[in-house]
Amino acid sequence: MTDDTDFTGKHVLVVGGSSGIGNGVAHAFRRRGAIVHVWGTRASAADYDPADGSDLSGLGYTCVDVGHPDAIATAPCPFPTLDALILCQGTVVYKRGEFAREGWDKVMAVNLDSVMHCAMKFRPQLAERKGSIVIVSSVSGFKANIGNPAYAASKAGAVSLTKTLGQAFAADGIRVNGLAPGLVDTKLTKVTTANPDRLAGAVARIPQGRMGTPEDMAGAAIFLASPLASYVTGHTLVVDGGLTL
Repeated sequence: MTDDTDFTGKHVLVVGGSSGIGNGVAHAFRRRGAIVHVWGTRASAADYDPADGSDLSGLGYTCVDVGHPDAIATAPCPFPTLDALILCQGTVVYKRGEFAREGWDKVMAVNLDSVMHCAMKFRPQLAERKGSIVIVSSVSGFKANIGNPAYAASKAGAVSLTKTLGQAFAADGIRVNGLAPGLVDTKLTKVTTANPDRLAGAVARIPQGRMGTPEDMAGAAIFLASPLASYVTGHTLVVDGGLTL
């Protein structure tokens, strides 16, 4: 029987794959036989600390600061063809910094603008392989996010962009879908996960009674990029343990 989640020999690029959800997704594809490359913001793979949830073993790496469009445009393509593009880049500015222009611009550049720029850069390679794009947004794209207007707006934009690119790229044979994580313990969520009282309150609102893991998100990404989702286009799958119910 054919395993539809077997990516042996497939080329996968995970933008934002150096830690957290992106790293979990990268290794999930690698374990299923894919040749995986990641983009991150540090000069080399050796600059990442495993204690921070970064495991780059078995993965290719290039430093690309996607907050700058020119960096995306000039970055080398890691493979001659591409089967799956996972867009997991993200940032946030706390302490109401997103209400200021600098904070707003930074978050929007990374969380939304770069998603479009990356999708367009790799469209030809993906079209050649009839590949797929998975855009990682957030449940914050569906509701207010106290203190973080840029984060919420950028993620809502990513959900909308998933629909529009899904429609626009379908004629090329490219499927564009997304996943919206709930609470996952990553560098960006330490403000909650490292605070016992705040964490307890957050988990109490999740029907499944636990945080999500990068592996939970990876399972959704594998599904969306695989033939199992061959008739799914423009959809964002909410993966939140019931948090938004």
